[in-house]
Amino acid sequence: MTIKTMLVGASGGSANDGATELACRLARRFEAHLEGLHVRPNPQDMILAAGAGFGMPLPGEWIDQVNAEAAETATKTKAAFAAAVGRHGLAMVEAPRSGATASWREETGYAAETMARRARFHDLIVLGRSERVVDRPSTDTIEETLIHSGRPVLIAPAKPPATLGTTIAIGWNGSPEAVRVVVAARPLLAVANSVFIVVVGEKHEASGASLQEYLAWHGIKSVLRHHPMVSGAGAGGQVLSAARDEGADMLVMGGYGRTPWRELLLGGATREIVGVSLLPLLMSH
Repeated sequence: MTIKTMLVGASGGSANDGATELACRLARRFEAHLEGLHVRPNPQDMILAAGAGFGMPLPGEWIDQVNAEAAETATKTKAAFAAAVGRHGLAMVEAPRSGATASWREETGYAAETMARRARFHDLIVLGRSERVVDRPSTDTIEETLIHSGRPVLIAPAKPPATLGTTIAIGWNGSPEAVRVVVAARPLLAVANSVFIVVVGEKHEASGASLQEYLAWHGIKSVLRHHPMVSGAGAGGQVLSAARDEGADMLVMGGYGRTPWRELLLGGATREIVGVSLLPLLMSH
């Protein structure tokens, strides 16, 4: 089991550089293919999203300006992607071939929907976490891709860390989402120097031991850390704190055990961690 094809969301915003850098590192590590996807906005969609345009004709000058700005952003984003690809020694290709390679793709539409649809045909998705959403829930693209692509998503901080995947913490709660992300993370876990299983509370302590045994069958040594539940503290925050204490440079955990609207109303570890973590997060729904 390995990673052969990856997709990175090349937004052109503040989240772009961190996501592209981590994606290139992983493509080089696994000798995988990396596709950079940039989604240009559709002016009509922007009008509808803003609550305007109810049967109103769009001003031609405004459409021209939006298209011109979108083209400029796309050009700059493609250049930044090509520069990162070059720094990491990835070969730009148009057709599948062996080795560490890269390609560029542009589409027009709603970024969250487009990314989720394209993500289904890649082993790993890398999305940036904009500095603008610090202490806030994740962007629509992260949420849509996690829930609707069926693929694991690595959420990269805006500033890439010095190391990636040398020490990995697994936030374990025994859920189907956690099982799926552990399976997806096996290629990364297999080459990590250290793997820690973090269990918060007594409920999942036994299954944490079973996970440790499962990983051992795949040649992955791990250390099980049990942390008692702290009254008044969220499970997500405790998992993140434990990962930092272990010196982790990546956190692996399931995403959205509840539906997003229930997490918004009732709280949940996904929104809690994505909102504050500066660690790369590998998640799966």
